Amino acid sequence: MTSYFSELKGQAVVVTGGSKGIGKDIALTFAKLGANVAISGRDQEALDDTLEQLHIHNPKCIAVSGDLSDIEQVRKLIDTAAEEFGGIDVLVNNAGVNIAKPAMDVTEEDWDTVLDLNLKSAFFASQAAAKYMLAQSSGRIINIASQMAFVGYIKRAAYCSSKGGMVQMTKALAVEWAKSGIRVNAVAPTFVETEFTEKQFADQAFKDDVNSRILLDGLSQPRDTSGAVLYLASDLSNFVTGETIKVDGGWTAI
Repeated sequence: MTSYFSELKGQAVVVTGGSKGIGKDIALTFAKLGANVAISGRDQEALDDTLEQLHIHNPKCIAVSGDLSDIEQVRKLIDTAAEEFGGIDVLVNNAGVNIAKPAMDVTEEDWDTVLDLNLKSAFFASQAAAKYMLAQSSGRIINIASQMAFVGYIKRAAYCSSKGGMVQMTKALAVEWAKSGIRVNAVAPTFVETEFTEKQFADQAFKDDVNSRILLDGLSQPRDTSGAVLYLASDLSNFVTGETIKVDGGWTAI
């Protein structure tokens, strides 16, 4: 019987924003399969807590603190993981932020904060990881985009722009690096029930609006996104590149 995902054991995986929410679930999913996982984040307490959980499954996992809006810290993360693990096999660009404001209230600082972390850092993390992937003629880059790359929503002008850019960046890098054995794909989740969205869902009108747009019952859970990431990181997706998998419960089907 085929042992699915067994090829991920011992692979070097970097998950940006891996200490909380979706990123934490993704990191734990890889660690449970025996992958060597490096996570990043700005909250040292959360990093330490998540690393402790990762070590239950694989003591080789590491955590690197830093603000990925600073490109030098992005490069430090990738280089540290590559030095520790002997290369980079999978990069998951998950770190992201949203500043929910009406478009007329968005400041230049707001715009730069969202675009710098959501899009700019993802590009330069991909560039840094590709240095190692090109040398080994293999690698997987998986960008955590959003359904907001495909639909609009109120108070998310900068966020939608950043995630739309990420989907196009995914295609561009996939085209450029395909012949070098690097597959670049993205996952586009809907609103996911995490500690980040808990406050948003406290607004019943907002929660009702979200639920009215999702065809399947209930809110998305972190494992829904992790499952799509796992597929794209595995041999099951060997003939897939430049693609974005929507994990949106049918929101964008209408």
